[in-house]
Amino acid sequence: MTTKAPSSVAEFSEDSLEKIAYKSVQDVPTQEPNDRYRLGYHVWAWLKERKGTLKDALRVSGSRILVSDEEAVKSIETFLNSKGIQTL
Repeated sequence: MTTKAPSSVAEFSEDSLEKIAYKSVQDVPTQEPNDRYRLGYHVWAWLKERKGTLKDALRVSGSRILVSDEEAVKSIETFLNSKGIQTL
């Protein structure tokens, strides 16, 4: 029996909305890495649709963060603002 090498993964470009969303939650401490991935997905969905607030996206994600919601939102907003994305 032979095994094939896994398929290569194409990374998103650094300025893509997906990469920005996932990098924006990189500094938010979570209980497990999967919580951070889930939060990154919800930030991406919020950036794409702009439905509700960023705090709503954080709450809906169900991520188990280790800081207050306000602190997490401020960290995400700071990163997004540094990339030229308005969060208001």
